[in-house]
Amino acid sequence: MRLLSLAPDRPRRGGPRHLTSGSPALLLLLLGGCLGVSGAAKSSRRPNVVLLLADDQDEVLGGMTPLKKTKALIGEMGMTFSSAYVPSALCCPSRASILTGKYPHNHHVVNNTLEGNCSSKSWQKIQEPNTFPAILRSMCGYQTFFAGKYLNEYGAPDAGGLGHVPLGWSYWYALEKNSKYYNYTLSINGKARKHGENYSVDYLTDVLANVSLDFLDYKSNSEPFFMMISTPAPHSPWTAAPQYQNAFQNVFAPRNKNFNIHGTNKHWLIRQAKTPMTNSSIQFLDNAFRKRWQTLLSVDDLVEKLVKRLEFNGELNNTYIFYTSDNGYHTGQFSLPIDKRQLYEFDIKVPLLVRGPGIKPNQTSKMLVANIDLGPTILDIAGYSLNKTQMDGMSFLPILKGASNLTWRSDVLVEYQGEGRNVTDPTCPSLSPGVSQCFPDCVCEDAYNNTYACVRTMSERWNLQYCEFDDQEVFVEVYNLTADPHQLNNIAKSIDPELLGKMNYRLMMLQSCSGPTCRTPGVFDPGYRFDPRLMFSNHGSVRTRRFSKHLL
Repeated sequence: MRLLSLAPDRPRRGGPRHLTSGSPALLLLLLGGCLGVSGAAKSSRRPNVVLLLADDQDEVLGGMTPLKKTKALIGEMGMTFSSAYVPSALCCPSRASILTGKYPHNHHVVNNTLEGNCSSKSWQKIQEPNTFPAILRSMCGYQTFFAGKYLNEYGAPDAGGLGHVPLGWSYWYALEKNSKYYNYTLSINGKARKHGENYSVDYLTDVLANVSLDFLDYKSNSEPFFMMISTPAPHSPWTAAPQYQNAFQNVFAPRNKNFNIHGTNKHWLIRQAKTPMTNSSIQFLDNAFRKRWQTLLSVDDLVEKLVKRLEFNGELNNTYIFYTSDNGYHTGQFSLPIDKRQLYEFDIKVPLLVRGPGIKPNQTSKMLVANIDLGPTILDIAGYSLNKTQMDGMSFLPILKGASNLTWRSDVLVEYQGEGRNVTDPTCPSLSPGVSQCFPDCVCEDAYNNTYACVRTMSERWNLQYCEFDDQEVFVEVYNLTADPHQLNNIAKSIDPELLGKMNYRLMMLQSCSGPTCRTPGVFDPGYRFDPRLMFSNHGSVRTRRFSKHLL
């Protein structure tokens, strides 16, 4: 049975016409847009690309452990990045960064709500036409396929409903709103299809696997293809497939050095967590940790099926496969039960594995990369110049190909805008106003002034994180991760004041950056120069905070 309608895409009002592979207009686009830029594009058969995106999968707490086949089929056959980060530790802002290649202050998606620009009409009008899949389709002639979770508010009636198919996608198989495993609705090329709770036909991870295989069997062979497969796992509600529901019974959340301890010298939101955690809280997070791993076993099966089908079809050797996650996760660190959103390594660091033509097997790279680099890298593979885009990221294709004497960045920006109303929660009167994401014991994972921006720096000599909060304290956190990998000791008051000042300036510059200015040398790079002009916005005002409170 064919699960996916492979009808050719039609011209969409207000957007570029999708061209057939034999048209002269497309040939002109290819010559002007995607040929002769990268070594990958010079071959007669341009490479295919597959991007596999997990939901809330950490790297720091062992999130890749269940994925044995994925590590063997992608990581061991290519490169694993040990320093891959997201610019915002929350689903929708991070996914927007993947699609646009931009930091949140440039794509303006600040949280998972329509009001926060998550799949809003503003996003659809301004950002979607300039995503890297849209460029692949309109300028490079790629077939583009999407399956799974898109953005958390996709399908909202106030933003076009499920009939909205973003520009640039030839084939569209998207989940309505947030991750589920059963009882969900999909938009299939703009038409709604409801699914129930029958494992054999409805379990979402398996449905995504089947429709992806279907695409590989029925697509056109005259054009290269790009696939983005976005699984629900390991996001809540953590519903494992029946055959995996008893797996990992002896597995518990890691009891590392920052587990179930008080967040001394940290932002007030971290300090409010109750330490030690109750036995019931620990049992809850242990169960959540175990179930998250169980759901990932189906993702491992998906990856295996996909790689085998590519090999069977004779396309594996000409296909790049990326595996990553939209953000990390925590389970008990600093006595916060479960969530993401925080500035620490467990929430901002993600897995990143890549295999493909020209990538040697069994490699590990320590180079600092971020998910804003995925779009530029994939466009580089297709032969499209980053200079023609407004993207903030960099192509790491030279890293994948083993380039020597490569000049690379030493820092990335991390930014987050806290959620919550400036009122006291009546169920937790002892807490400050504006908290949100609270558990029954009044431990809260977010607040309206949990708004921060960080410079994450990695160089030969330094492994630092510098963060400022947009609150009344203007609270600062600084960590030396070489000496303190678990981020136990905030050294903001003891670090060299000159270095602190440099990091402050660098942060303000990155908060105001756009495109090439986001790729300037960091504080510890030989070419670093402090240019006061980069601290100013286009309107001449000093940019000292990450976001305006009224973005839309």
